Amino acid sequence: MRKLPNLFIIILLTVSFIGRAQNRTAVKLSGKVGATNQSALSAATITLLKAKDSSVVKMSVTDQDGHYSFDNPPKGKYLVSVSAVGYEKQYSAPFSISADSSLMELTTIVLSQRSNNLKAVTVSARKPLVEQKIDRMVVNVDAFISNTGANALEALEKSPGVQVDKDGNISLKGKQSVMVLLDGRPAYLSGADLANMLKGMQASQLESIEIMTNPPAKYDAAGNAGIINIKTKKNRVKGFNGNVSAGQGQGAYFKNNESLSLNYRNGKVNLFSNYSFNRNDNYQELDIFRRYRNEDGSTSAIFEQVAFMKRRNMSNNLKLGMDYYVTDKTTLGIVVSGFYNPESSINNNTSYLENPNKMVDSIATASSYIKGTWKNASVNLNMRHQFDSTGRELTADLDYIVYDNANKQHFINTTYEPNWIKRYDEQLQGNLPVTVNIYSAKMDYTHPLKNNAKIEAGVKSSYVQTVNKANYYTLNNGEWITDYGKTNFFDYNENINAAYINLNKQLTKKWGVQTGLRYENTNYKGHRYGNPTTGDSSFKRTYNSFFPTVYISYGANKNNQFGLSFGRRIDRPGYQSLNPFLFFLDKYTYEAGNPYLKPQYTNNVELTHIFKGWLTTTLNYSLTTNEFNETFDSSGYATIVRRANIGRRENAGIAVNAQIHVTKWLTSMLYTNYSYTRYSGKLYGEDLKVEGGTLNANMNNQITLTKGWSAELSGWYMSNSVDGQILLKSMGALSAGISKQVLKGKGTVKANVRDIFYTQIAQGDIYFKNTEARFRNTRDTRVANITFTYRFGKPIKNTNGQRKKGGASDEQNRVNVGN
Repeated sequence: MRKLPNLFIIILLTVSFIGRAQNRTAVKLSGKVGATNQSALSAATITLLKAKDSSVVKMSVTDQDGHYSFDNPPKGKYLVSVSAVGYEKQYSAPFSISADSSLMELTTIVLSQRSNNLKAVTVSARKPLVEQKIDRMVVNVDAFISNTGANALEALEKSPGVQVDKDGNISLKGKQSVMVLLDGRPAYLSGADLANMLKGMQASQLESIEIMTNPPAKYDAAGNAGIINIKTKKNRVKGFNGNVSAGQGQGAYFKNNESLSLNYRNGKVNLFSNYSFNRNDNYQELDIFRRYRNEDGSTSAIFEQVAFMKRRNMSNNLKLGMDYYVTDKTTLGIVVSGFYNPESSINNNTSYLENPNKMVDSIATASSYIKGTWKNASVNLNMRHQFDSTGRELTADLDYIVYDNANKQHFINTTYEPNWIKRYDEQLQGNLPVTVNIYSAKMDYTHPLKNNAKIEAGVKSSYVQTVNKANYYTLNNGEWITDYGKTNFFDYNENINAAYINLNKQLTKKWGVQTGLRYENTNYKGHRYGNPTTGDSSFKRTYNSFFPTVYISYGANKNNQFGLSFGRRIDRPGYQSLNPFLFFLDKYTYEAGNPYLKPQYTNNVELTHIFKGWLTTTLNYSLTTNEFNETFDSSGYATIVRRANIGRRENAGIAVNAQIHVTKWLTSMLYTNYSYTRYSGKLYGEDLKVEGGTLNANMNNQITLTKGWSAELSGWYMSNSVDGQILLKSMGALSAGISKQVLKGKGTVKANVRDIFYTQIAQGDIYFKNTEARFRNTRDTRVANITFTYRFGKPIKNTNGQRKKGGASDEQNRVNVGN
């Protein structure tokens, strides 16, 4: 096993643990902001000032409940200023922080509404790129200028520790099987399907990305690498307001995107909506080299393949919702959303089959024409009831989600002699509809206890049905005949029932603990319907699992905070991965399901250290049993791709994240993660032992210029890595952007170029049985974008009948139940 360089460890640990010897008690300064027309005011700008000269020390923004906090300000005399659009600026009374201060809560500051014309007022606060909390990392999407014109998958790819592979699979800190949530709810998709959905969403629709590598028991136990929660934007301002944006991009082909958000909030009703459209013409070029060997290791044949795919993707996303405040303590809500994403592609593939001396024996060309439409609709009914002001509350959600994918394919395969004299033609048509129906119900209860403790409990039940049909037809003497060797009909049903309990307690001023236990009962069954050439087959299974979690926090002093966590997690196979049949990709490449796939279990341990709030170091180790991964097998000259349980995987890593305020006009975020992975087990009767290390790095520089101008220079890099049978080569990208505030701060123009040097190219080697393969996958990643955004509307004055806690907090808690 290759060892992690000792010098690298020493440097990182030395930097992270600077100042550990200081003994001062950790300080947390907190408070709340309200307004004359509501008890909680979100998105207000909070500035911590030195009392003697009003110089700025730190800045923050209130959350949906009007709360704000500052961690570990130095001892001294301060005051706090509060500002928000449409309100008069207010200051707190001066106060002092001494060496023995710990928790300090200021009196609630209430803002009064302005009486003058709001058109002449512009107050803005820029969120930090990344907020590092003791249990999660929060990435603020809008803070990155390079997200202009990007889709949600591209914005996710730039988040620290996140990688997206050649097939759209998402990994976190070198580990795959990440559970992705959308506004706190599971996406119920994985792999290519999840990637396609995120490609259809614009980055401008996203508020933030929450990254939790070791989530507590109240979250679903799926995802051995942790949870990524993608939070979409919600308008929190009373009255009628919104924003509109339009942008264009140019890579190898033209792209455009538009969006419109509207919000109306008054009295007992809050209405919100969002629509976006995106068109993305792009390409993919895939080069594959395969060498087939005899038992003695000599070459038996060589296969070279070049494929060029031109694609057009269009996406339409719509969300409509309403909150109704029945009383000051009870809120009911409904959210309806969906997307309609038509796509098409033309693929041209040329393959050369050569003898051991690299002389061409035959040539095959394959042309395919594919048209598909991804459709989705979902409805969420939710309720929140607050029993009292102590935080005791009950929330409930009912969800129904349906995905529908219509996919039609037409393949033309032609075989030639080495001199391009045609031998024969083959034509194949495919109709591959997929339907997924999801029903989910959950209920969560929070109960505060004495002495800084809180208990949470909840139950959840979900039912998923997916129907996959693959109808293939071959052309025979001018007549289309069913190809029963490829035709398939698969029905899969899954029910998961869960319950959890979670206890959180602050033991002392320095020590805190959170522990929980989750129980999940899983029942699934699959049925492949037969045809004249194959019989019926079915499978079913029931299993029960417990998932404990423990989290310990320790505030050593004002500069050093530590966290230690342990959690057990599960990954269940994707629905399509269990389908026991071949799927036709091209004449020499097939994808197959595996009904015998078992779930994989992972134990995660993580130690975190935060130094002065700007430098975070994490050590992590995980052990996965029944590891399943993408595997490669051969049948003649064809390659069969399927997922299989390959044994166990061990992963150890160290990550460092630093946010450095270099000057008043330059802020840098630097992230690096080194992980070492070892796979061991058996695959297709052969021993599998593969191991290797990977270095991932992210850099982002935010530059604040004068007169509303700002700029960004960012990039990421991934070194050589190992993923089961695949050895991936290094890759990365550099991006730059610029932004300008216009129209008195109500408008923003952003321009950027992504992957400037065109280095985001996936390539690597694959070794399986008697075959070695090499691939290079080039996509349309170098793109220039320009986007204009305009915000309109203003708050309503003197509204009555408002909830004691702002309506925006109800929606925020509703879509993030259990957070």
